[in-house]
Amino acid sequence: MKELGTIKAIYRYPVKSMGGESLAEVSLSAQGIVGDRAWAVRDEVRGGIRGAKKIPTLMQCAARYESEPTSGAAPPARITLPTGETLWSNDEDAGTRVSAAVDHAVTLWPLLPADALDHYRRGAPDDEDLEAELRSIFGRNADEPLPDLTKFPPEIFEYESPLGTYFDAYPLMLMTQTSLDHMQATFPESIFDVRRFRPNFLIEAKDPEGTLPELGWGASRIQIGDTTINTTIDCPRCVMTTHGFADLPRDPRIMRAIVKEGGGSLGVYAAVDTPGRVRVGDTVQLT
Repeated sequence: MKELGTIKAIYRYPVKSMGGESLAEVSLSAQGIVGDRAWAVRDEVRGGIRGAKKIPTLMQCAARYESEPTSGAAPPARITLPTGETLWSNDEDAGTRVSAAVDHAVTLWPLLPADALDHYRRGAPDDEDLEAELRSIFGRNADEPLPDLTKFPPEIFEYESPLGTYFDAYPLMLMTQTSLDHMQATFPESIFDVRRFRPNFLIEAKDPEGTLPELGWGASRIQIGDTTINTTIDCPRCVMTTHGFADLPRDPRIMRAIVKEGGGSLGVYAAVDTPGRVRVGDTVQLT
């Protein structure tokens, strides 16, 4: 085995695209961190489960659990609106209140079974020109490459997420502190705060290879504590990384920097092989 580093921080996001929780330890199931992205908003204007790629103001909301979720249905999440008001994700007026906060008509939904096809089906695009739509989603200029979409799970071309989940592509996303530090040092005019990139696991790398070490891991089997995960593809970044929220300003230069340094990717996706517990401080090993 080769030691890649240790778990520096763990993040869970109860509601897709809203701010999340920093935790000392979590349970991993076959579907990822238990309770992660267990709720989402549905766009009642154009249809489909939506995130901050389409509704940026969702990132100005935050969500947490006040009771620990189990591997079954997740409990309601406590949502804090930009005004500081709070509500539960299953409140009767939750959709109305979140709609007012994000200035877009939405409803709040827990995860539904994978056979609820209409629930997961993609909503109408904002632009009928496919390239223009993709450039808007991924925040790419006309002279910048779009991600290779053939690497994504094929079902997400018809559905907003892999069926039965609210993940963009895979259930876990890993980043190294080395990558964040490199980007900050190379592009000091921008703020490369971890909150922009929404990893599940932030890793303090040991003897990293390269300035963005996780982009070199490829398809690998990784052991963390008593769990194992399989990295899948590099994480192609989207326009969400450039949005302003909390104390972070809107900054399109973030995407220019990621395209220049990482070809548009920063971090790596992964899927769970062996479920178990992961804790801050656990050793991360390449097997």
